[in-house]
Amino acid sequence: MTTNSLGPQVSADDRAAVAALPERVVQAWAANDADTFAGLFTPDGTMILPGVTRKGRDDIRDFMAQGFAGPYKGTRVTGQPFDIRFLGPDVALLLTEGGVLAPGETEVAAERAIRASWLLVRTPNGWQLTAYQNSPRDAR
Repeated sequence: MTTNSLGPQVSADDRAAVAALPERVVQAWAANDADTFAGLFTPDGTMILPGVTRKGRDDIRDFMAQGFAGPYKGTRVTGQPFDIRFLGPDVALLLTEGGVLAPGETEVAAERAIRASWLLVRTPNGWQLTAYQNSPRDAR
């Protein structure tokens, strides 16, 4: 994983907390827990997926609850950080690669593989997502 060397000095704890956020998403998804998933975002956070834009925790929670009851039922998600950049002491950009795993899959199918940008901010509740966006990994 690459990291920036010109950004602000950050603690190992902050770097670890930012790098751990994708695992927290994985856990919320595995539990089909839309409340926990949405709680990873700031109150006015934004989630952009291909063809989908959701703003605010309530909108994100409702979208994920519908997904867990419908098209995401029985799926898992994965995402591995490949770059972390601290844009300031309280702002970080995390880049990941992963995607949705269909039931029984151990690797993301190429047609569902994504790369994602996560913009995180330090809040009184720890590091939270203020913006998330993903795109297909491969050109179609």
